[in-house]
Amino acid sequence: MGVFSKIHRFHEAGEDANVNNVENFGVPAYSLFTTTKILSLHHHIDVTDSNENVVYQAESKFFSLHDKTDISTVSGEHIAHMERKILTLHQRHSITMADGKAFELSNELFHFIKDITNIEGLGWQLRGNLLGLNFELYDENDSIIAVIGQKMLSVHDKWCIDIYKKQHEQIVVAILITLQHMIKDRQAASSASSSSSSGN
Repeated sequence: MGVFSKIHRFHEAGEDANVNNVENFGVPAYSLFTTTKILSLHHHIDVTDSNENVVYQAESKFFSLHDKTDISTVSGEHIAHMERKILTLHQRHSITMADGKAFELSNELFHFIKDITNIEGLGWQLRGNLLGLNFELYDENDSIIAVIGQKMLSVHDKWCIDIYKKQHEQIVVAILITLQHMIKDRQAASSASSSSSSGN
């Protein structure tokens, strides 16, 4: 469905890139995919290639207030560390890459239609549409780096990412993992707010 839909950009491994992505940005260099393991004490995300081979893994600490998450290659090489910042008016997560490069994703809470997440330290922007479950990642020159799509109604929270600038692959993977955590936080906050409202 995702290949032919102009609204939802998700496509499965082995399928061509979404038609809307190709029309707007050309054919991507390649695509990666994520699947979240359920019923696990640790929040674990696998990142796979188009042949469904695991390339990267993300593991979060159990019951961590700061949502500390480490990303590594399947062979165990450390790629990045991510943490949620608390006591802030914005959703803010910091990422430190293995080479020492550090940056932050900052997003105001509860913008449900159109989101812009600034990636401070890189000058990049993540522009999203939560209704369409799509996000576009642009560099400091407003050039496309990657397009992200989430699968609708997926038990395992599946995502795909079409990468246009492969030299940024590991940073893109770190941003994708962080985005998934930010959306989970937002859903949890929204659910808590709804429960509080219905209880009053």
